[in-house]
Amino acid sequence: MARNHAITAGVPVIVLDRLLEARPFNLLAAAVCAVLLAYAYYSQFVVGLEPCPLCIFQRIAMIALMLVFLSAAVVGGGPVRSRVMAGLTGLTALSGAGISAWHIRQQNLPGEEFAACGADLSYMIEVFSFWETLEMAFTGTGDCAEVDWAFLGLSMPAWVGMWFVFLGAAGVWANWRAARPPF
Repeated sequence: MARNHAITAGVPVIVLDRLLEARPFNLLAAAVCAVLLAYAYYSQFVVGLEPCPLCIFQRIAMIALMLVFLSAAVVGGGPVRSRVMAGLTGLTALSGAGISAWHIRQQNLPGEEFAACGADLSYMIEVFSFWETLEMAFTGTGDCAEVDWAFLGLSMPAWVGMWFVFLGAAGVWANWRAARPPF
């Protein structure tokens, strides 16, 4: 019955209905992640914006989310697999959104509250242990507090955070929906 209304409603509804199926949605979401990552690298290598440690962690989270979406597209249906992929999508997106939120917090702290400017991430990885590097990155550096780029009044971490929330919510919905029987 649900498919019949799509036929009478016209082509746009059919296209939207197909995109909201789990496999096409996961492929589209993975492509969106790839475009966002491409823009991050464009901003770094062409525009000249140097990423801070939290920016790099956001990129890692976006790569992880892209891999989860690709895995969900490849693994395909089945109630258990779809729910597992929905859970992985939610956890990965939530992690990325949390990193973005922490970065936004660093950008909005008064000058005396964030840590003094520190070394870049590659130096910290070479010199310190993994846990020390992680702690220093999340403590924040002066670099993490700078807003070098903004669009419509929002910094890059704010936009990335919104993408994590949107992609995560839509990914959980699409994959969870695929686990239900189609009646």
